[in-house]
Amino acid sequence: MTSIASWNVNSIKARLPNVLAWLETAAPDVALLQELKTVDDNFPRLEIEALGYNVAVHGQKSYNGVAILSKAPLEDVMTGLPGDPEDEQARYLEATTFGLRVASIYLPNGNPIKTEKFTYKLAWMDRLLDHGRALLQGEAPVVLGGDYNIIPQDEDVYDPRAFAGDALAQPESRQRFRALLNQGYTEAFRALHSEPHQYSFWDYQGGAWQNDHGLRIDHFLLSPQAADRLDSCEIDRGPRGEKKASDHTPVVCRLRDAA
Repeated sequence: MTSIASWNVNSIKARLPNVLAWLETAAPDVALLQELKTVDDNFPRLEIEALGYNVAVHGQKSYNGVAILSKAPLEDVMTGLPGDPEDEQARYLEATTFGLRVASIYLPNGNPIKTEKFTYKLAWMDRLLDHGRALLQGEAPVVLGGDYNIIPQDEDVYDPRAFAGDALAQPESRQRFRALLNQGYTEAFRALHSEPHQYSFWDYQGGAWQNDHGLRIDHFLLSPQAADRLDSCEIDRGPRGEKKASDHTPVVCRLRDAA
């Protein structure tokens, strides 16, 4: 069994004690981190390597940033999403580990929708669609995990009306997410859980955590070879209740060993 976690940590520097404590207790084989908000040289590599992880980082000062941590070697590391050589935002990192091709994804938020930020989000998703299609041609099972900044359906948000004008729930955003699934990817959590109102993000404002006013925007998309091995996918709410918590909480996907 291989366990893969995805967690938007909302600043690795601010959240390091929480991250280290969770990695030590949950001990996923692979951890995909997003929103590091630091350059590569300032990533706490030594502290994380001390827990037995190999580390790949694609960082950026003050914004964005993604990492892959693995208890097995990381091979063929690729930084950046193909398709736009001028895109300098650190939002995509891909590597092979445990016989899987895994990616840590921090998809653009896109708000406000009547600005270039939403245009960038949709263009980024179009590039992800192109690359996702290419990945399906490879031999390794593919796991695309991360903060997609997409509310797939109304049942994935506490109040759909409140998010009707939000980039995370726009028809254009959701259509591109569905297009990824239509390519052959399986959304791991929804494949195993039909119950509505399961969340991975709660805002810091307005008592969202205390009132369970959340969103489900952190997802695992699995290629057919990976989906065939899907054993479980769960949201670990524990870290969101800790002091100085990220506004996201980890999602953990487990794949059975290859036959």
